[in-house]
Amino acid sequence: MAPGQEPSMGQPTGQEVGERAYAAMIARTRALVPRERAARTEELRHLPTETEKDLHDAGLFRMLQPKRIGGAELDYVALVDCAELLGMADASVAWNLANLASHHWMLGMFAQKAQDLVWDRDPDALIASSFIFPAGRATRVEGGYRLHGSWPFSSGVASCEWNMLASVVYSDDEADGIEYRIFLLPKVDYKVLDTWNVTGLRGTGSCDVEVRDAFVADYMTVAVGDLAGGPTPGSKVNPNPLYALPVFSLFPYVLSGVALGNAQACLDDYAEVARHRISTYNRAKLSDFQSTQIKIAEASAKIDAARLIMRSACVNAMEDARRGRIPDMATKTRYRRDGAFSVNLCTDAVSMLFAASGARGLFTTGVLQRQFRDAHAINSHLAFNFDAAGTNYGRVALGLPSENLTL
Repeated sequence: MAPGQEPSMGQPTGQEVGERAYAAMIARTRALVPRERAARTEELRHLPTETEKDLHDAGLFRMLQPKRIGGAELDYVALVDCAELLGMADASVAWNLANLASHHWMLGMFAQKAQDLVWDRDPDALIASSFIFPAGRATRVEGGYRLHGSWPFSSGVASCEWNMLASVVYSDDEADGIEYRIFLLPKVDYKVLDTWNVTGLRGTGSCDVEVRDAFVADYMTVAVGDLAGGPTPGSKVNPNPLYALPVFSLFPYVLSGVALGNAQACLDDYAEVARHRISTYNRAKLSDFQSTQIKIAEASAKIDAARLIMRSACVNAMEDARRGRIPDMATKTRYRRDGAFSVNLCTDAVSMLFAASGARGLFTTGVLQRQFRDAHAINSHLAFNFDAAGTNYGRVALGLPSENLTL
């Protein structure tokens, strides 16, 4: 189409095509994962095979994968929106979906040789992760690195063929300092330790992984400094601004939608019960109690505010990337601050509704106790620790250097 030429009737624009693809993905997500599987997912401590198949068949794992591989290459906010919908049925399912989908996005920032090695074998291959840098120790050798360590919280690892493991790279020369780097390993190079016996997010299978002196080639690694915003090693083959986003600045939004969906489901369930339930104390309808009405108003305000914060951060970051803008440190620390704050709002809403539900929430046959456990498990992730995120934001706002070395 020549510059200034209007599209012909019936010929969709690129934006329209993107919007249709996005709407189709949301529709497929909405139709997935009935709540009835949640109890079995908790019992298994990992996702049921049929649930993983549903996610694969719907293309959800590949929502951020490059189109050149057959992925959907949707905007980053898809992680929040899809995780919210799945989180309304089961937070564990939403957690693993968002985690594993985000790794296709991150692989798109690696060197093309690493992308080809993974996706030429299987474009549907799942990739786990653990981004706890002090858990590993890497040293430079000819052609790559030697890596060893033990990493916790590798969600969905049993289903994965690959793993992205974060490590500190040490040098014999102390003057060179240390470097933060991410290493991509096939499953033959690490051992999965069955450690996931927990009270919340039980179905995520977030086990430990152990590596003993594995060699990782240069092209199978990426420096954290290359993921701070702007062109990455993968930009030559994946020019979409999606693959120029600042990874660790936006890290909270990989998972924040899980908290949002879990909280929204908790609110919907509470309101539905309150419409019909009669007080055991005086036989009055709970819906007539002012306290019930206030609780619904406060919880919904917190959840709606959280949704606005999460989506705005993702949409604004995409807009900046499209314009070639690399966010400054103030913006990056604000993303981290808002990611933590929004999830804390969701946790507060669930805690308030749990308390307002009285003894009903104690029964293991109901979903409320799971929503409460999952809310606090989500909130325990370091990305949602407001003290940490808030302190770093405050430091930068006061003219002090950031203490988060991944930004």
